[in-house]
Amino acid sequence: MKSEFIVKGFHCASCGMLVKDVAEDFPEITSCEVDVKTGKVVVEHKEGLDITKFKKEIESLGDYKII
Repeated sequence: MKSEFIVKGFHCASCGMLVKDVAEDFPEITSCEVDVKTGKVVVEHKEGLDITKFKKEIESLGDYKII
């Protein structure tokens, strides 16, 4: 399965790394690609991923807003 969304508030490569670090905490996520310039996040995942929880974890990292 594949989910895509846009995150507002990225400023640098470290922002993308933070999102990838969060993805590693979700065993259902098999890959996570982040484009810091556009804010696009694409995750490949197994069925059963709580995508709402994943998005909330990202927003809790800093001044990020998922649209």
